[in-house]
Amino acid sequence: LVNPTGVAACPGSGRLAVAHDGKKRIHVFGPSGFCLRRFGERGDASNDIKYPLDVTVTSDGHVVVTDGGDCSVKAFNFEGRGVLAVREGFCLPWGLDATLKSEVIMTDSEAGALYRLAADFQKGELKKCQMIRSQLVSPRAVAVCQTSGAVVVIEHLKARGLSKGSTRVTIFSAAMDLIGQMDSFGLNLVFPSRIYATAVAFDKEGRVIVTDVCSQAVICLGKPEEFPIFNPLISHGLSYPVGLTYTANNSLVVLDSGDHSVKVYSS
Repeated sequence: LVNPTGVAACPGSGRLAVAHDGKKRIHVFGPSGFCLRRFGERGDASNDIKYPLDVTVTSDGHVVVTDGGDCSVKAFNFEGRGVLAVREGFCLPWGLDATLKSEVIMTDSEAGALYRLAADFQKGELKKCQMIRSQLVSPRAVAVCQTSGAVVVIEHLKARGLSKGSTRVTIFSAAMDLIGQMDSFGLNLVFPSRIYATAVAFDKEGRVIVTDVCSQAVICLGKPEEFPIFNPLISHGLSYPVGLTYTANNSLVVLDSGDHSVKVYSS
């Protein structure tokens, strides 16, 4: 893997899709770690991917990728054939996650917006592209809770002066009402160290899980109604965690850009 940017579990199959900067941008791995398929050539053709920023897999088995290179969202079947490319005036589509209904929730980092995309991937038809939230600050990673429909977003706040800036974890209900919000400064008041979150996921119980590149850790922040608590899940063996997902058997998958690897942890 070359500078991997996104990882997604394929519902029910134990397979993983990984987006990275190699010659073929999407790799699909089996449960044993063997690479089953590579697709998404670097290039300008409709099936090509210029620069993948994130990946998700819908419940009907389609791989959906945000392409920062041409500001589009592209969907592929599992054979790697492009079935749909969406360019709805996006500024910089970044993070995405699939709902149980095979809809896709996507962040547009530059527009500060959150979109819901609905499509018939079999026919290659876009049904709906709806902005569901605006006035976010550089939203990137996003996750959808498969039980409650809640949505969590990582925003990247602008730096003042020479500092690196900070991140903010923002949680919305399924109806897109604000439930909870905490930035690096606020989390630092609760937790022992500064958190700079890069990826987010919900576990099977609906708890918010984030990767933190400052402490090279994976941290549980609790359920939306108890947010935030502080429970480190993984505190050793990571160098620069940038992706996070749970498999059907509840294994936690961490994408580590520091050593270009996928790391799987039992529940």
